[in-house]
Amino acid sequence: MTHLLPEKNAEYGTQEYWDERYAQEADDGSFDWCKTYADIKHLVNRFVPDKNARIVMLGCGNSTLSRDMYDDGYRNIANIDYSAIVIEKMGRVNADRTGMTWTVGDVRNLPFEDQSIDVCLDKATLDAMLTSEKDPWNPPPQAVADVKGEIDEVVRILKPTGLFIYFTFGQPHFRKPLLQRPGWTVQHLEVGDGFAYYWFWMRRDEQPDPPALDAGGKQDV
Repeated sequence: MTHLLPEKNAEYGTQEYWDERYAQEADDGSFDWCKTYADIKHLVNRFVPDKNARIVMLGCGNSTLSRDMYDDGYRNIANIDYSAIVIEKMGRVNADRTGMTWTVGDVRNLPFEDQSIDVCLDKATLDAMLTSEKDPWNPPPQAVADVKGEIDEVVRILKPTGLFIYFTFGQPHFRKPLLQRPGWTVQHLEVGDGFAYYWFWMRRDEQPDPPALDAGGKQDV
């Protein structure tokens, strides 16, 4: 695995690095940043109770998140990544998962109509854009512009009742200012013990919070 690591962290934010990395990995290989679906399934089920929701996976890479969600009943998932290599591989590996799509595309220019998507989900894609930062309080202008490009597109394609979910290792005081938009509420919760990850959700101000979970992991009614 170490031979796939970049010489500099900033390379995580380049298409060239990911194309080269995916070309070297086995066709059925996978890698999950942050945690696996088993670790966050309760959150996905809580925040996306409608398994018919139209979901966009932003910067899908070769994570197992999409296939695990599909196997959990979410059948309307569109996967987007700017690496044609990984999209071809993942489409082939998941060919039996009917209805799940794999498209080469840029998260800063999403191929979806305005207000057409129920859920956008980013699992550390924004983190990759920010790997060039040396001072997390002052990320480079290009990184800020890239993040803004993705969030602006998310705001554009989400339905009025839509939800943006962002799972990250970035601490809230660094990430929240990059996510905020007029008319939208951004909240987060901490996930895990020890080294913490953060689950952000972003919705229009007038939309209610997702229902809480009871002690048994079920939705409160």
